[in-house]
Amino acid sequence: MKETLRQSMAWLHTWGGLLTGWVLFFVFLTGTFGYVNYEVDRWMKPELPLASDVATPQLGLGVAETWLQAHASNAESWFITLPGGRQGTGLSAAWRERPLGDERYGKYTNETLDPATGEIVSGQMRETGGGQTLYRMHYELHYLPYDWAVRIVGICTMFMLIAILSGIVTHKKIFKDFFTFRPRKGQRSWLDGHNLVSVTALPFHLMITWSGLVLFLFTYMPVAVDVLYPEGEARDAFYAKAYGYEARQPNIVQPAAPTLPLAPLLEKAQSTMGDKHIWRVNVDNPGRADSRVTFYSSEGGIGRGGSSVRFDGVNGERLSGPNDRQTSVGAFADILTGLHEGRFAGVVLRLLYIIAGLSGTAMIATGLLLWSAKRKARLEKAGQRHFGIAAVDILNLGTIIGLPIGIAAYFWANRLIPTGIEGRGAWEIHSMFIAWGLTFLWAIWRPLDRAWLELCGLAAAACGLIPILNALTTSRHLGITVPAGDWVLAGFDLFAFGAGLFFLFLARTLRRKQSARPPARETIIDESAAPVVPAQ
Repeated sequence: MKETLRQSMAWLHTWGGLLTGWVLFFVFLTGTFGYVNYEVDRWMKPELPLASDVATPQLGLGVAETWLQAHASNAESWFITLPGGRQGTGLSAAWRERPLGDERYGKYTNETLDPATGEIVSGQMRETGGGQTLYRMHYELHYLPYDWAVRIVGICTMFMLIAILSGIVTHKKIFKDFFTFRPRKGQRSWLDGHNLVSVTALPFHLMITWSGLVLFLFTYMPVAVDVLYPEGEARDAFYAKAYGYEARQPNIVQPAAPTLPLAPLLEKAQSTMGDKHIWRVNVDNPGRADSRVTFYSSEGGIGRGGSSVRFDGVNGERLSGPNDRQTSVGAFADILTGLHEGRFAGVVLRLLYIIAGLSGTAMIATGLLLWSAKRKARLEKAGQRHFGIAAVDILNLGTIIGLPIGIAAYFWANRLIPTGIEGRGAWEIHSMFIAWGLTFLWAIWRPLDRAWLELCGLAAAACGLIPILNALTTSRHLGITVPAGDWVLAGFDLFAFGAGLFFLFLARTLRRKQSARPPARETIIDESAAPVVPAQ
């Protein structure tokens, strides 16, 4: 350990951030898309109508209810997504069948309907991963088994929390750092930038990191639950007791009883929620004596309870909340989920969430670059180079610039892959990771300075040309969406163009610095040097 507390915390901050920094960059960037996951879904489904052409929720609810009564009257649950709102402009009717035999869950089916005719239009929609898949990557890591992925992310998140707390101790001038940035000062500029983005959104970084750990508490520490509640149906008893969730009883079917029409219940829910848009209706056990009807709004309070209203489906009596058996533990979990996912946020607060998420991404990126810059400066003074530093440089370039290129490739694939191809949604995702992997190969093959310049230029083109690609392949381009006032679709194109300008600015800055740099002196490569490791 170091001689003083601050030195020890600086060591912990440096190495805790470095060892997991590349995974955390992926987690923060893809996680930030969770605050616009529905908006990204809409852009990636250009077959959906414009916001100005959307049917009323009342009309959509009636159409979906009639369709489900005709095709899924014996289902265990109905899930109706209404037109309008940030969750989408389409109308979808989904249901889960009752499990058979030893099945834990029944088959789930989802169809997109025409709000005017009630006909299925799912076949007219392109298959796509959408924003939901991009968002889930931040804890599922996509290609890894789920249990492995969430544990890897959990370990990295714990390192993130340690790095944040040790960073608070290390930066004794934390208030001054909020107002300090000295551009064009080399390593000092990287440090100022790192401090600035870290301090600016520090409460958000603490909240998002800690809540992410707590939300997966029983995944990271499952022993007590596994011992007391073995895997299987008995596990539901734990959630019923701890959170107040209703334990699943798939083999117990209540007597038949007509469920009330949903339209009057929608009016009651709307009068309770005011002018908030109701986007989803869940009907549990339709046509049974224990049916429950829940209406959801995306603009409620911090917890789920503030954004939903629940009724008894037989007599129409309003229940105490989204879960009439909810415990204080369950309420706390809902509040924490609402904070982590920004469920309660309106437009302005959601924008602040996005800015804070991007600042966290920038904090990680500047920290990785600062680590490399400091150690390269020391080695250059000694006339040496080191394999470990070179590896970090490649990882930095491939992650910080390569991942945005991969995400841009995901959107390009959405427009370019033929709509009828089998497994189209999966190939969109494959395109993202293939493009991302190629950036690492480029970083290895090309000289580092040239690779930074070239990949920044590629990122500028990949992001900035998305609006043009959209205009060439769909009728949902800026010339249509702006006059129609559809700012979700227009905003996506404008943000992509803004991201392109940002990477173009980076490319021009790098070119200017490389042009002004004096010729590098010949260095001696110390091939026998051991990798740099932290002091014990």
